[in-house]
Amino acid sequence: MGSIISFANAIFNPLIALGAAPVMLIVLTIIALCFRVKFPRALEGGIRLAIALTGISAIIGLLVTAFSTALTAFVQSTGIQLSITDVGWAPLATITWGSPYTLFFLLIMVVINVAMIFLKRTNTLDVDIFNVWHSAFIGLLCMFFGANLFIATLLVLMIGVMKIINSDLMKPTFNDLMRNSNNPMTTTHMNFMMNPAIMVFDKIFDLIFPWLDKFDFDAAKLNQKIGFWGSKFAIGIYLGVFIGIMAHQSPKDIFTLAFTAGTALELFSQIGNWFIKSVEPLSQGISNVATKYLKGRQFNIGLDWPFIAGRAEIWAAANVLAPIMLGEALILPGNHLLPLGGIIAMGVTPALLVVTRGKIIRMIIIGALELPVFLWAGTLAAPFVTHTAKVVGAFPAGVPKGQLISQTTMEGPIEKFLAYLVGHATSQAGMYVVYALLAIAAYILLFIWYAFQMKKRNKAYAEAATK
Repeated sequence: MGSIISFANAIFNPLIALGAAPVMLIVLTIIALCFRVKFPRALEGGIRLAIALTGISAIIGLLVTAFSTALTAFVQSTGIQLSITDVGWAPLATITWGSPYTLFFLLIMVVINVAMIFLKRTNTLDVDIFNVWHSAFIGLLCMFFGANLFIATLLVLMIGVMKIINSDLMKPTFNDLMRNSNNPMTTTHMNFMMNPAIMVFDKIFDLIFPWLDKFDFDAAKLNQKIGFWGSKFAIGIYLGVFIGIMAHQSPKDIFTLAFTAGTALELFSQIGNWFIKSVEPLSQGISNVATKYLKGRQFNIGLDWPFIAGRAEIWAAANVLAPIMLGEALILPGNHLLPLGGIIAMGVTPALLVVTRGKIIRMIIIGALELPVFLWAGTLAAPFVTHTAKVVGAFPAGVPKGQLISQTTMEGPIEKFLAYLVGHATSQAGMYVVYALLAIAAYILLFIWYAFQMKKRNKAYAEAATK
């Protein structure tokens, strides 16, 4: 096992050290060349993807900083005391990539993806290798709680296979949301492993509260009816004003926050189109090769989730959920995490969009119901995050050394509880073995039920397309 870890580090470490955007430029360009795309076109796609990732990161950073400032002011004015600092996702990615085991998990996931493609268990080629850190985080957390590398790897593999299967299940819904069935984009992001739990709530809505959908609205249709009042930037302004007032900010700061949110929501739509453009050369190459050698087999390309960032519902729901999350954090038993760096709920809303297909009222209500799971998972992971940050030399500057750190809306909250149970079952045995087995069984059965529901949805999409 040690030699495999050393091999993975030797292969991937120089690449990962470049950062997410350069990594994806290189990966997308090389894969396009493998599918016989001419070098200039392959390089163009890689550069476009790197620019899109850089742009989306910059805007998310701008939005998070703006809202964190407002919420920090709110916290200071109320004297709230919670003991764990929310540092957002970026430090956690750095911490995870600082472990030599992360590159081992990356190698394992690459191998399993290729095997599933050749065995025709998936049509998704996952090129989003940077975000394998989410899966690696689960494995490292499992080891922190007592599991050995073999057990942790089995857990990562189980979740990884499900993520790849889920990417195929979601593809028709992405086509619907993007109103474009000719693009190859899907995602294996950990975000969407919340889909099965969200689907349960969505079915409850179908049975008990379907009348709520009468009050829902589509941002695009609303814009057509009432002009700019329903546009993306207008929604951002409304939400910015609301948060600013809640934080007791000055009129100047409220306007700044409102215009920042409006700018971000408008730009997200533009950058979403960059993701589409970036995979066009690869998509054409795959189509040509599949037609010639694979009897027309269609492949999906697994990218990071922001290719759907142009949907205003993601950001409208995220901004409404921000104050809701803050309120829940103050009263939730067992939570010690103060939402700041992760207050814009990117780890929550993309999955809500896919399952509800953009019904904002459902997204907000279901999101509010699931936020406690994220807060508890962030609290649970805080000792591991803090310890690992100090070991790899990535403890965030400006945070007191004795402070615990974590993230409020870190993707994969349910999987973190699985890591806790599996880790303790390995090290302590006893009833933890029973709890772990029951939790894994429930996790798998819920995913099977969810897959059945998605296959029904996809069959309906296919029937509608033939009419």
